[in-house]
Amino acid sequence: MESGQRIEAALEGAFAGIATPAGPPRLAAAMRHAVFGGGQRIRPRLALAVALACGDDRPAVTDAALAAIEVLHCASLVHDDLPCFDDADLRRGKPTVHRAFSEPLAVLTGDALIVLAFQTLARGAAEAPDRMARLVDIVAAAIGAPTGLCAGQAWESEPDVDLAEYQRAKTGVLFAAATEAGATAAGHGTPAWRTLGARLGEAYQVADDLRDVAADPEILGKPVGQDAALGRPNAVAQLGVPGAIARLKGLVTEAVDSIPECPGREALRTLILEETGRFIPASLAREAA
Repeated sequence: MESGQRIEAALEGAFAGIATPAGPPRLAAAMRHAVFGGGQRIRPRLALAVALACGDDRPAVTDAALAAIEVLHCASLVHDDLPCFDDADLRRGKPTVHRAFSEPLAVLTGDALIVLAFQTLARGAAEAPDRMARLVDIVAAAIGAPTGLCAGQAWESEPDVDLAEYQRAKTGVLFAAATEAGATAAGHGTPAWRTLGARLGEAYQVADDLRDVAADPEILGKPVGQDAALGRPNAVAQLGVPGAIARLKGLVTEAVDSIPECPGREALRTLILEETGRFIPASLAREAA
């Protein structure tokens, strides 16, 4: 099965018990709105690529891990878009959850998606309890405190913010979780895999900062200029466009050089270089050359 189809099938499996007569239909609809119908699925694709490079001997465990990672990511977007944070109208080219369903339902949607991530791991990784225990810990650390997604969001409320620490918690941590979870699901999990994800996450955040100042909002599917408007840390503001591009390239190099030994190491390295080549907005391609 092609990776995109496998990811969507895993996500549908995670949602199999959500839309039932026993639950509120608008909450179920809001949860689907947050997860389906858009998104590049970068984090689950990364988890799957690592699992495949490590042999993918338990596909059901891999599918549970990648689905949990993506559901967590979508939960973070729902909360990030709320009026108390970014107050965004669009996400992935469609109305944000609080615009489409109301602010109270958006809060509950994000909360329910976080729980769904853990339910998915518990059910899908039951055949490998030794791996499931580590996967739960990886996912929990990625979402909570002191260095998970909640901490990343909280840094925006601090008077003094270190850009690197902010980016690690806001973006890098879930990439690091994706690489370690993918390897763990395939029985090759070690903390060494986190470096690959952490560097890719930082690179993606720098690319996102570049998109925020240079991308076409119609293509991006969300407003641009948000960091400046909200006074948030931004690599372009600190380093300038050339400096941000150089930083992105350096992070990608560090990422591929860190890939631990595994059966599919070279194929994984090639795939990552191809994918990260698309990080830089087209309008900046000449400066990046």
